[in-house]
Amino acid sequence: MVRHEGAFELRDYPLLTLAITPMNDNRDSDAFGHLFGFISGKNATREKIPMTTPVLIDPATGKRTMSFVMPEAITRKGVPEPSGSNVRLGKAEPGRYVVLLFKGSGNEKNRQTAAEKLKAWLLQHNITAVSEPIFACYDPPWTPICLRRNEVMVRVARDAK
Repeated sequence: MVRHEGAFELRDYPLLTLAITPMNDNRDSDAFGHLFGFISGKNATREKIPMTTPVLIDPATGKRTMSFVMPEAITRKGVPEPSGSNVRLGKAEPGRYVVLLFKGSGNEKNRQTAAEKLKAWLLQHNITAVSEPIFACYDPPWTPICLRRNEVMVRVARDAK
């Protein structure tokens, strides 16, 4: 962590390998199912891959996706190719992000509210976002809503302080 101010953090992230699937018709459960199938052995080597958190959601218009971050040990030895066309492998380039923690449901309304708070903080601190917001969800669906942890994050310039 580079900087911490209340619920906001400035963080540096390394290169991440992702398993990515499209989110059609706002059906989070379908996308999650495709990714869970991949880590459960629906891949070229039928290898089971440990699940990590967070689950990433990129709501960008026209390319709405859900991603699982691949564990470092699996990335080092080589992530198996997905079976079928629902999942693809990708990379998230290393970078600096401003992150806002928000609790409760990760529904569209709460995501939008959190993204607006993050944008206001960036403006107040004269920091320019270089990406659209993405969302990180940490808890399984059986976690009581009041205890769920989510984050909204935007990439910023590497020299942002």
